[in-house]
Amino acid sequence: MSRSFDDLVVEAATAPVDGWDFSWLGGRATEQRPSWGYQRQLGRRLARASAALDVQTGGGEVLAGVPRFPPVLVATESWPPNVAAAARSLRPRGAVVVETTDEPPLPFAGAAFDLVTSRHPATVWWEEIARVLRPGGTYFAQHVGPGTMWELVEYFLGPQPEARRKRDPEREAADARAAGLEVVDVRSERLRVEFFDIGAVIWFLRKVIWTVPGFTVDAHLGRLRELHELIRRDGVFTAHSARTLIEARR
Repeated sequence: MSRSFDDLVVEAATAPVDGWDFSWLGGRATEQRPSWGYQRQLGRRLARASAALDVQTGGGEVLAGVPRFPPVLVATESWPPNVAAAARSLRPRGAVVVETTDEPPLPFAGAAFDLVTSRHPATVWWEEIARVLRPGGTYFAQHVGPGTMWELVEYFLGPQPEARRKRDPEREAADARAAGLEVVDVRSERLRVEFFDIGAVIWFLRKVIWTVPGFTVDAHLGRLRELHELIRRDGVFTAHSARTLIEARR
């Protein structure tokens, strides 16, 4: 027997959303992964680096899965629960975790790192990345691309034609060049995302808070109930994420 709307809502509205672990969605939602294997490529680059900086590391989950750290590894994060989670997983391996804001400047000297990385940064400050990179150093990152989860965004917020164009990879590459970086590689993919119950949608929107800014169950209860019925009827709500792989050299 399928679970009731109220049961699913209560469960998802009270489940913890700390860190950047999405295992709570196991069996309830799926997302295709980009073909390039960011974490695997990140591991290769970290193994060759002497001093690396990971910006907006979340709970450190991606770095924690890398087998070998460079002699110097610093990770920044702004959200206190994530700072604590990153410290627990990264400090025992010798990394330094620094709590920062997501605004410039980065709290590091110029030319301090030969590798700067980031997975899904909320903001990208190209001038600061260029400043802290050594000559010949590399920025390697996976960014959220344009129109990510747009089916979900517009379901709750209605048409957002201007916002849909944000995070365009060609514009990001142009901004990187304007900051004095040489863009070595830019790749983009659009990936299928499936939600199998309304609890998965609620939990995702509570965790990835910029998808539907200001989302609360109470404020969107009517649309949530309609979406619950849609998922019960069709078995799934389908959206798409966009991902950009970008590599740039100073």
